[in-house]
Amino acid sequence: MWLIGARGSVATTAVVGCAAVAAGLQPATGMVTETAPFADSGLPALGDLVFGGHDTATTPLPKRAEALAAEGVLPYGLPDAVRAELTAADDAIRPGGPQPGDTRGDEALIDAFAHDLDAFRRNHDLARVVVVNVASTEPVPTDGDRLPPSSLYACAALRAGCPYVNFTPSTGLHHPRLHAEAARSGLPYAGRDGKTGQTLLRSVLAPMFAQRALPVRAWSGTNLLGGGDGAALADPAAATAKNAGKARVLADTLGELPDGDLHIDNVPALGDWKTAWDHVAFDGFLGSRMVLQTIWQGCDSALAAPLVLDLARLTARAHETGLTGPLTELGFYFKDPDGGPSGLADQYAALTGFAARLRERS
Repeated sequence: MWLIGARGSVATTAVVGCAAVAAGLQPATGMVTETAPFADSGLPALGDLVFGGHDTATTPLPKRAEALAAEGVLPYGLPDAVRAELTAADDAIRPGGPQPGDTRGDEALIDAFAHDLDAFRRNHDLARVVVVNVASTEPVPTDGDRLPPSSLYACAALRAGCPYVNFTPSTGLHHPRLHAEAARSGLPYAGRDGKTGQTLLRSVLAPMFAQRALPVRAWSGTNLLGGGDGAALADPAAATAKNAGKARVLADTLGELPDGDLHIDNVPALGDWKTAWDHVAFDGFLGSRMVLQTIWQGCDSALAAPLVLDLARLTARAHETGLTGPLTELGFYFKDPDGGPSGLADQYAALTGFAARLRERS
């Protein structure tokens, strides 16, 4: 696994979690690929995964893990128990970019990132490398002459022959200049924007209203979060990119986007924890006015990390079996998937069907 944003909270939690579950120190809670429908599907074992990545941050993974444990994100003492795995992963992290003052053009940056991927695969004698973007959300690109950072990394993955997963709402492979290159690559890819909390709940509730013929008049929401995501999403342009995926779930399921706004507020004191509120106004029989309100409180990286591991294993197996193009069956994991159904139950059916398909190829 090559993680873009490799020293962030999600990446750190994924590395710690993979090592802890592989060693039997912790259960595989939240990992869908460790449930019965995925048995014998030929997925790579957790103990066989090797980690590296790109990041502009310099705090070593062991130190980042200690900070997450101090915040209650990771169990006390677990970073020490998997320190060797954290150190090995940190040793494989390379400088990301472009950093301030970097005068290299897009092609030079893409070549440098692709070279890092080739060296990682060669140095560890790996069968394949799956690139997963877990970096902070970037604004919607406005400079038509330059690719945004997420697209530079995505293009580098294609050139290095690596399957690609975009767990963020950033542009990645969705940039129009990369469509043809993605099609030519013959690689599987999936995305975008991991569905971990509020939108996960929306993808369950929206089909309920549609199937019970209950018109939704308005659907409003608020997110309070801190950490790197909170700081990144304080930028209105980045928040707009994030909210687009949340809105798509409602529009696709209900047929149109209901009235109502979605707010994202940066609360640094929350750290890696977040709270999400939803207020749904809907009509009942004979026009009776009704309301549903929900509160979701959770730890974002602990919600995301098992999904990141799932996606890497599924995409690696898809690559091994020769599958190419967008993996629509992985829509279960995304707010803004590359096709497929929008309701969570239908997405889960597609995912388990994909597991059976992989099993047949074993």
